[in-house]
Amino acid sequence: MRNLIVPLLLSAVVVLVVLVALDTPVSAIAAAVVTLAGFVTVIIASRDSFERQLQTLARKTRGRLEGIPPVTSSEDDTLEEVATLEGAIESLHARLAAQNAQLTQEARTLTAVLDGMIEGIWITDAAGNVVRHNDALRGMLQPGGADIVGQRPLALIRNEELHEAVMRACREGTSSRLELTLEGLFPRTLSIRVTPLGKDLPGSAAVFHDVTELRRLEKVRKDFVANVSHELRTPITAIRGYAETLQSGALKDQEMAPKMVEIIHRQSERLSELVEDLLELSRLESRELQLKIAQVPLAVAASRAAETVKPKAAGKNIHLELHVPQNLVARGDERAVEQVLLNLLDNAVKYTPAGGRVDVFGTLEDGRCVVRVKDTGLGIEPKHLSRIFERFYRVDKGRSRDMGGTGLGLSIVKHLMGAMGGEVKVESQPHVGSVFVIFLPVATPEAASG
Repeated sequence: MRNLIVPLLLSAVVVLVVLVALDTPVSAIAAAVVTLAGFVTVIIASRDSFERQLQTLARKTRGRLEGIPPVTSSEDDTLEEVATLEGAIESLHARLAAQNAQLTQEARTLTAVLDGMIEGIWITDAAGNVVRHNDALRGMLQPGGADIVGQRPLALIRNEELHEAVMRACREGTSSRLELTLEGLFPRTLSIRVTPLGKDLPGSAAVFHDVTELRRLEKVRKDFVANVSHELRTPITAIRGYAETLQSGALKDQEMAPKMVEIIHRQSERLSELVEDLLELSRLESRELQLKIAQVPLAVAASRAAETVKPKAAGKNIHLELHVPQNLVARGDERAVEQVLLNLLDNAVKYTPAGGRVDVFGTLEDGRCVVRVKDTGLGIEPKHLSRIFERFYRVDKGRSRDMGGTGLGLSIVKHLMGAMGGEVKVESQPHVGSVFVIFLPVATPEAASG
């Protein structure tokens, strides 16, 4: 519009000057002055309109920044310059909105990825303050209601080594690996890698791996290997020692040779039992043992287990009696149930002094089959009760080995009961006796038909 007004105004001024120079009549000059005043009025009106349109455009632009929807302008004649400027702003806003939407989506994707990781992650600024973290880290550190963002590493984890690793990553750009244990109600062992963010990004990142279970399994493995080695060493040493003695000339000793051969035989049987128990336990833990779930008459299973241990009980003058109803039928694996009862009865006879008593009671309680193996043996102190189902755990190591135990029987019982959907418990008093209780599901017609 300015391109139109300026030439018209210039033309009117030129005409006025020419009329004055030519001594034109006053009426003509007056007409020219009026025309010039009209042009001036148009210019002033155009300027006011231009200012109003600029103000309107400014309000629209601020409104977009604040997220306010644009309002349609009431101006009928928008200046070309203002229209061009408004178009440019619209185009810029559209591009910025698209870029902002893309950045928002990328941020949401990154947050989802971080929160979906099982590893804990935090990111710090150049001063070592945490500026971002994922959900897994909060679960590992368990800071309660405190906010992790804005905290220093030393305030979150009281460990100087971690704090120094973060500072080295921020200042020197070096990476570190460390492992630490968090004390508390539930101790955790964390493996941590601290790295700088990058050459052009100040700060550091730390990735936390919870290796608590891994370290526990490593300890279990080491303890297991140590226990197996110790248990195997005893019979192997005895067999080798007596065999070498026989080779050295004792074989001709008519009195000692048979005794040594008997010891070798007994230790070889113990070695065989240990290997069989280890294989059985391995199959149970790896779930390679396929159980055949069916109806199991507990009276029959208890009778078969008792027949096996009766010679040992008779040798110690132990009275063994069964009190299991014929109609008590459980749901489980017949072989597994017999093995459980055999292990419990064998332990009861083994640790009951001569002249004692072992009883087996079977009942139906709260919809479950319950079998109790009660003895009048040495009993178990309360401090041992929570651990007697662990592999190789012995209340009295010397006594157990002297009696021929492998230390795996009760662990096998626990695994077999768990595989059949049952459980095993123990009640005991020192010098009074013990009661081992197994619980099994009751057999149903559906189970029988299946």
